[in-house]
Amino acid sequence: MLKVVHLNTYDGNGGAGRACMRLNRALLSQGIDSKVIVHYKFGKNPQVLTFNSNPVQKAYTAATIILERLRAKKYLKPLSRTPFSFTWFGRSVIHNQEVKNADIIHLHWVNHGFLDPRHIAEIAKLNKPVVWTFHDSNAFTGGCHVRYTCDHYMRQCGNCPLLIEALENDLSHRIWQQKHEAYKVLDFAIAAPSSWMKQSVLTSSLMRGKLVKQLPNTLETAIFKPIDKEQAKQQAGLPTDKFIFLSGFMPSRKDLHKGTQYLLESMELLKQRLGAEADQIELVVFGNRGTEGVPDFPFKTSFLGTINNDEQLALHYAAADAFLIPSLEDNLPYTVMESLACGTPVIAFTTGGIPDMVKHEHNGYLATYRSSESFTDGMEWVIRHPDSDKLQQQARQTVMDTFSEEVIAKKHIELYQELLKHKGGSHV
Repeated sequence: MLKVVHLNTYDGNGGAGRACMRLNRALLSQGIDSKVIVHYKFGKNPQVLTFNSNPVQKAYTAATIILERLRAKKYLKPLSRTPFSFTWFGRSVIHNQEVKNADIIHLHWVNHGFLDPRHIAEIAKLNKPVVWTFHDSNAFTGGCHVRYTCDHYMRQCGNCPLLIEALENDLSHRIWQQKHEAYKVLDFAIAAPSSWMKQSVLTSSLMRGKLVKQLPNTLETAIFKPIDKEQAKQQAGLPTDKFIFLSGFMPSRKDLHKGTQYLLESMELLKQRLGAEADQIELVVFGNRGTEGVPDFPFKTSFLGTINNDEQLALHYAAADAFLIPSLEDNLPYTVMESLACGTPVIAFTTGGIPDMVKHEHNGYLATYRSSESFTDGMEWVIRHPDSDKLQQQARQTVMDTFSEEVIAKKHIELYQELLKHKGGSHV
């Protein structure tokens, strides 16, 4: 039986963690011996393994994660909200018995003091095929996780716009060099969840000569599924006679990565366009950690906070009439996939991997990048759509055809077998 071990920093915390856990379940359902080992374990799932076998090790790991964040403030521009990882801390994984027993080592998100370049290179000693899913851009940049318009990753980084001391040989260039040396030692295949990510990898100076496959993430389509709208609204405690827009985490008006400002502007425009009809609109937001500092939206707004239960989250997706994601850069955001799986159309900017999921005026609306007016057009389009049932069916079908557990598991298994064959071994 094929043995796969997945390495991720956290267990289900954030999009990468959820993607890792979901792929693991999908592979198990196809008869693969698949295991997840994490750097820091938050949950109590006994099936998730960790490199911290005792409380002292766990405390040390937590301390390095916190220390990296605190020390980073010395080097990053104070107003920078773009995630950036340094390479100060790392740990060896090659002596772990599950890693040694695996046929395939599958890396996911390995920052926050987990796998630094030195310990990534060390994996080559095991002489096993390695797959690495890129959940953001960090693996091929000098530190940033979100690039926006910066193209320094196409060269050798340096002169980083996020660093206080931006020089040709700054920290970003030195981190680039560390990664370059590590990637010369360790050969690995890259799983790019979106066409946007695949294209980014192909233009990256660090990834030249690497095998790149477009392999999307998956999700539990038996949990994230359509429910009758009226019934779902009643269960979620939402009015059945209102058009409900749902949206995800909005940290603040100043937030860049999630595009909150564009959502605010778009909703102001929508209220002007609708006039008296505006009373029929409500906004529901999940993922906010509190109501302090949240923006004032022009429509009645409910803040649900963080929803940790997938069934409850799926219920709210199913209850909503449309999902709004004003994100300015995203790989293959789970909120979009989850919404579509629940039969709820999505309005989004044309950016990142979102067009791999949202088909314009088929299962949602792709607005012109950074255009609040175009985003408003999308909201108005879905409100006035003549056949909402058809729109909902098309949203669900997109996920079932392209991102279901069986489809994605089989694509990964094909890659694993291809790599094993190349290495000279074969497993069923």
